[in-house]
Amino acid sequence: MLALLHTSPVHVPVFDALRDEDHPGLELRHLVAEDLLHRARPDGPAAVAEDVRARVREAVDGGARAVLCTCSTIGGVAEAAAAGAGVPVLRVDRPMAGAAVAAGPRVVVLAALESTVRPTVALLEEEARRAGRTVEVRTVLVEGAWTRFETGDREGYVRRVADAADEVTGADVIVLAQASMAPAERLRTTTVPVLSSPRPGLAAGAAAAGVR
Repeated sequence: MLALLHTSPVHVPVFDALRDEDHPGLELRHLVAEDLLHRARPDGPAAVAEDVRARVREAVDGGARAVLCTCSTIGGVAEAAAAGAGVPVLRVDRPMAGAAVAAGPRVVVLAALESTVRPTVALLEEEARRAGRTVEVRTVLVEGAWTRFETGDREGYVRRVADAADEVTGADVIVLAQASMAPAERLRTTTVPVLSSPRPGLAAGAAAAGVR
């Protein structure tokens, strides 16, 4: 069983659908803790590290063979929780970051939430060092997108992200920093590759849980 730690309930049907498409034998358990993101936004991910560890322990006590954190803001502290968990703890955006680094040196990160920017850039730089590559990371905060998300205007949110992707120039690859942005991949018209985290992240989680 793979446990997924979410900071929004909107991710539950997304990952269930991906599981049905790609990993039909995988049992998922969803843990939704919206408060983690609410507190990490003003105070930083370290402020919720102990609560993240508690959620990971809850997942392991419930039988999880691996834990996948779907929130890029707290992904780093989730990975750190693996030290005492006894099972793999992954962040959903690491496989995407590895693919972005491999795609070319000019990486543009689109984020709807400012608290996501620094962790995503740090992850890309870490993956670049691991691969022995040099990257130039630029970031774009998609103005107005998160307000649409918070008010339930998912279509407007995704459209704003897709439009922002279409405005990017001088990039080898575009990274969608948050899992909730993934549907923008289908709407964008730019020829620059656009990467999102849910599908490759779930594949990594499934492998860690022993299911292909």
